[in-house]
Amino acid sequence: MTLITRRNILVASASISTLALFGCKMTTLSSDNIFITREGNKLMLGDKPYRFAGANIWYGAYLGADAAYGDRARLGRELDRLKELGITNLRILASSEEGPLKAGIKPGFRANEEWNDTLFVGLDYCMAEVAKRDMKAVLYLTNFWEWSGGMMTYLHYTTGKFTDMNDPENPWPAFPDHNSDFYRSEAAISMYHDHVRRLVGRTNSVTGKAYKDDTSIMSWQLCNEPRPGSTPEIVEKTLPDYYAWIDNTAKLIRSIDSNHLISLGQEGTAASNGREDVYIRAHENIDYVTSHIWPNNWGWVDGKDLEGTWPEGTKKVNDYVQQHIRLATQLDKPLVFEEFGFPRDGELYEPDVPTSFREDFYKIIYKAVEDSSENGGPVVGSNFWAWNGEARTPNEDYRFRDGDTAYMGDPPHEAQGWYGIFDNDTSMHTIIKEHAQRIAVS
Repeated sequence: MTLITRRNILVASASISTLALFGCKMTTLSSDNIFITREGNKLMLGDKPYRFAGANIWYGAYLGADAAYGDRARLGRELDRLKELGITNLRILASSEEGPLKAGIKPGFRANEEWNDTLFVGLDYCMAEVAKRDMKAVLYLTNFWEWSGGMMTYLHYTTGKFTDMNDPENPWPAFPDHNSDFYRSEAAISMYHDHVRRLVGRTNSVTGKAYKDDTSIMSWQLCNEPRPGSTPEIVEKTLPDYYAWIDNTAKLIRSIDSNHLISLGQEGTAASNGREDVYIRAHENIDYVTSHIWPNNWGWVDGKDLEGTWPEGTKKVNDYVQQHIRLATQLDKPLVFEEFGFPRDGELYEPDVPTSFREDFYKIIYKAVEDSSENGGPVVGSNFWAWNGEARTPNEDYRFRDGDTAYMGDPPHEAQGWYGIFDNDTSMHTIIKEHAQRIAVS
């Protein structure tokens, strides 16, 4: 595999005099001009381990767009709020494919062969604001799920066919099984790679800096939650093409940008019916591993009966956390819990509903990060899902509608307010901030 070990560090004192002899300008090293790298199971920022408390804010490029659907002032306010909480790492959507999927957001970064430069500039603006606050970002380059178009929309572009998620005529697992065709489609992958080249090779229109030279980027991420299907027979059939897509895309990115880390964005063993061999092989040519944890979505708890189901759910969460720590240790790679979400009490959506069970859930994830920082383990950070901030839904049924611009961390296919953290969630803010402070001094 290609192991990225290049770091921007201060040259040794012996070299300084030599550089001065030739009139080279010396600059002071700071965290905003160093690339994050990997050494074994650690991420490094210069000569120090890089650990972080992070958040998901998928809609950053949308707020950054100079358009009716954008809100640059709000973007600044949200980033300031996150900075105040101690958040130093953001996971941001860096693609969306506009098409026929019912829950797919519009506009997209592209609509088949037409590119939406306004959204690319929106991402440029967002990244410039991230850099101003000395934050880092993970940019994911497509989506397995329908809410931003993703792989299914690429299939529609190239075959004219698609399956909608939650379609009564095509119930689960029709969507993930059909989506696995993406990995076998040269035409669909070619279109996806066009986007990869366009973005990874882009120069930020706001800062004038090439993305490959932007140290505010922590990693390029191949996809949000890529799965090789769902039905065991489909998964087995798909795996060779799934691995080839991962390896070839990582190789393509590295051919354009040798400075940044590459991540996959996989949920963990939940993405492959519990198969650890798939997780291990999928990350062979990837710099660090990820895990997502969704107790309510995966049926480990009942959102309407959290009191009765949380004790057993706690065990499953802890087991899943420890399983992925073990796998990361086996791979000798850093691990990030880059998505984890839990409903408000009673699985209600209003910002004033308590979050007592969510608080306990976050503490489990944060303890895993803190324990690793103390004992040399592989967990280097986390990104909670997700930041709602000041957004409030205008719709009484809590559903997203085309044209809505009150973007929340809860994406368009989900109830607005389901998992996101609002600006008034003070008890959650305290937990996040205290964790961020502990990580900062560890």
